[in-house]
Amino acid sequence: MAISGRFVLLALAGLVPVMLFPGWGTVLLVCLALIAFLLLDLAMAASLRKVTLDRTLPANVTLTGSTESVLTVGNTGSRPLRVLVRDAWQPSAGAQNPRQQVDVPAGERRRMKVLLKPARRGDLAAPHVTLRAFGPLRLAARQRTLPCPGSVRVLPPFHSRRHLPSKLRKLRELDGKAAVQIRGAGTEFDSLRDYVRGDDVRSIDWRATARRSAVVVRTWRPERDRRVVIMLDTSRTAAARIDDEPRLDTGIEAALLLAVLAERGGDRVDFFAFDRRTRGRAGSASKGNLLGQLVQAMAPLEPELIELDWSQIPGQVRQISAHRSLVVLLTPLDGGAPEEGLLPMAAQLAQQHVVVVASVRDPMLGTMRKERTTAAQVFRAAAAERALLEREAVAIQLRQMGVEVVDAEPHQLPPALADAYIRLKAAGRL
Repeated sequence: MAISGRFVLLALAGLVPVMLFPGWGTVLLVCLALIAFLLLDLAMAASLRKVTLDRTLPANVTLTGSTESVLTVGNTGSRPLRVLVRDAWQPSAGAQNPRQQVDVPAGERRRMKVLLKPARRGDLAAPHVTLRAFGPLRLAARQRTLPCPGSVRVLPPFHSRRHLPSKLRKLRELDGKAAVQIRGAGTEFDSLRDYVRGDDVRSIDWRATARRSAVVVRTWRPERDRRVVIMLDTSRTAAARIDDEPRLDTGIEAALLLAVLAERGGDRVDFFAFDRRTRGRAGSASKGNLLGQLVQAMAPLEPELIELDWSQIPGQVRQISAHRSLVVLLTPLDGGAPEEGLLPMAAQLAQQHVVVVASVRDPMLGTMRKERTTAAQVFRAAAAERALLEREAVAIQLRQMGVEVVDAEPHQLPPALADAYIRLKAAGRL
């Protein structure tokens, strides 16, 4: 049971006769009258045991979008239902109107729409609905919480999609759509054409030249159907917020852009999120759209407050691909982890695969390094300078092992990683 503001006002009005006619008899009479009105109104309220609930929800919504939760309230009783409905969505669901007044005549149903504007990625849930059925005087209400589970998955927004058209144009140029030749290891024969001044003499096809009595050269295109393996670090370091965004979300954006670009480029893509065990996996070999699989696998990912087990990474990659592949590791270059695990593991992977380490850099480091007006700013600038030098030292060690390093700020990391992939493709290293 719950009382309303009207009952409080009625109780305050009952103080008037008590003040005019002081005495215990007056107080008792007023209290009995209040209780009588309260019980009468409560008795005339519709029974919540005869209420049915049904929820309709879309399966997915993007983080920047909005959706509606439709709650159907049914009244199977003989009395009209005047009910205050509270849909119990968690705060991150961004429910705009979770409390609504619904009037349902006897034997009928009414719909209640709750607008959701989610504020975070992942699975959002509403386990139950709380109902308050008021009587005709609206002094008191019967209250009951009914189970009505519902959930919606909030998918990554994929802001880096805007870079996809320009990166695809670069891939088409490499694929022979433009007059570009690519030579070196790991290329496929594309076509023959007449020799023009400036062509490499090593590309001359002597048999075709002899048949046509004209100098003919071979053109090449990047190999297709190569393997691209993307590993996303979901350990404790992924929980750090950089530029008001979790490091994990920045890695998701970079992984999405690279995966879609590589698939459009004719390569097979495999993704897995890992810390001490696999948290999510998707790949081109599975049925369905790769982008849809990726966002479904990435949506529920959350940083785990544990250390990454670097020793398991080579085995995880080996399970996905036993052949030479492009292995992209989305993991930080700071925090003491590189010397302990990243460097030995990267050296082991680089013996068989082409390895790229992509890390997001905090833009505050660059800002702090430039501000040196006060003594406190000088100390902060020194700390930022040291942090940047340590990152650069790790990057140099990785490059000496033959590992490509992409170290960029949050909004620059996805396109920078895509450019690194295109460069490797152009050099014939995939």
